[in-house]
Amino acid sequence: MNKKLTIESFEKLPSTQAKAKELAGKGAVPWTVILAEEQTIGYGRKGNFWHSPKGGLYFSVILPKSQLVDLQTLTILAAFIVAKIIKENFGLEPFIKLPNDVLLGNKKIAGILTENIVGQKIKCSIMGIGLNTNIDKFPQDLENTATSLKLRLGREVDNKKFLVQIIRGLKEQLRTIAE
Repeated sequence: MNKKLTIESFEKLPSTQAKAKELAGKGAVPWTVILAEEQTIGYGRKGNFWHSPKGGLYFSVILPKSQLVDLQTLTILAAFIVAKIIKENFGLEPFIKLPNDVLLGNKKIAGILTENIVGQKIKCSIMGIGLNTNIDKFPQDLENTATSLKLRLGREVDNKKFLVQIIRGLKEQLRTIAE
């Protein structure tokens, strides 16, 4: 497995997932992470819009080919990793709403989208994660359905540290599956 982690950081992107697909098509190596401070047209499952203002953690990672061809299994695995980090780092009790959401109480704090890049066969998978970390306020239409770690904790969290922990968790889980 490639141990190197490359992070391509952007202030603003339409979508980290779209940028990751573009880079994967140009031969980007596994574990390349596309990180944006803000997304203008971030999306989740079924193309649903993902509110992505400054403050949140929005990234997509180009995954190495794995034994898992079932995208839903990869997505659930990532949801478990995100929930575990939230519980261990912040003492909160997240709930995984299958197949791709992480909730605190009854409000969404994270969403995960995994897509395959296909040529004549599956070339790689790209996983996008949107995490409401340091967001102060949500639009009125999301106030009852979304929350952030900052709103729950009353303080900001370190997005970079959180990102590294998620990638480390994904690498460990995929290595375990490959053995």
